[in-house]
Amino acid sequence: MAIMSIRIKHLNKYYGDYHALQDINLQVSSGSLTALLGPSGCGKTTLLRIIAGLEYADSGELFFADKDVSNLHVRERQVGFMFQHYALFRHMTVFDNVAFGLQVLPRRLRPSKAEIVARVEELLQLVQLEWLAKVYPQQLSGGQRQRIALARALATKPKLLLLDEPFAALDAKVRKELRRWLVEIHHQLDITSVLVTHDQEEALEMADQIVVMNQGKIEQSGAAASLYDNPGNVFVTEFLGEVNVFEDACIERGQLCLGSYCEPVTMNEYARQNVAVYVRPQEIQLLTRIQDNVIAAAIVEEIHVIGAQIRLWLRRQDNKQRIQVWLSPAEFRTLALQPSQTVWFKPQRLTMFSLPELVDYVI
Repeated sequence: MAIMSIRIKHLNKYYGDYHALQDINLQVSSGSLTALLGPSGCGKTTLLRIIAGLEYADSGELFFADKDVSNLHVRERQVGFMFQHYALFRHMTVFDNVAFGLQVLPRRLRPSKAEIVARVEELLQLVQLEWLAKVYPQQLSGGQRQRIALARALATKPKLLLLDEPFAALDAKVRKELRRWLVEIHHQLDITSVLVTHDQEEALEMADQIVVMNQGKIEQSGAAASLYDNPGNVFVTEFLGEVNVFEDACIERGQLCLGSYCEPVTMNEYARQNVAVYVRPQEIQLLTRIQDNVIAAAIVEEIHVIGAQIRLWLRRQDNKQRIQVWLSPAEFRTLALQPSQTVWFKPQRLTMFSLPELVDYVI
């Protein structure tokens, strides 16, 4: 199966006066799995449909490798498309659903009947459902239907695999199982894939590259770990996972001050600057005895055991702000925390923003 990169330059899309995609520039590497992540209405599905050839941009260029495909029809782009709602033909068996794309190819491109049978059997083995070849879609579970939808998308050996919220209609357990399975299939086939999702956890778990979109623009793109640890702006920080926001911070004479916590910084040594400090729940250190250089004292209000993670809600005593803290079971046992207990907390790692611009400093 051919491996293909994608390059997008200055792409714009309008619906009447609405500017749906605004100067999109993006590089998708060959063999990568890239997630287009953002809230509803941010333009991610529109961008995916333009890549597929289901819609066309009003301006800009789209390349597959070095070939300009901006004006090519969807049939000429050689992409596989996997939808949220399966789109399987109810009157056809699983086998015939997978074979459909091959059977409707132009005669000069259509494989022989024997080749189609061999290809379908190969794909059903790939998705581990060869034993369901003769059943109909309505007899399958949601997870099985989505596996068949993937097999059908791969039948014509596409250069690219495009996935539009493929797991949104499935329950949480099946969703997690299919995420891992799809990543394995992606690497096994060595195909370039683009996934649309609004689920931050899904993007962080699956993607080699995440493209965070908002209001028709790309806010930031990069590797999952890089975006999570070094977000470029407030939107990316708040959209990629849970975070505590402390707005009572300032930088003055080379010191970041937040509550009773102070940390030297190498900027704005003399000018006072108000900043917002962002700390992820797992980056907060809890202390059961008062120490110097903590943000504040707090009361443990709620304790929730969620699998291998303990999630706490604290209430600051100085300004009554609610703080979320995540601990491992080992940390929780060591601290021996109880509801209504007083604790003290400080950041282990933080990001600062001077709204609306980024203060380029991460502790």
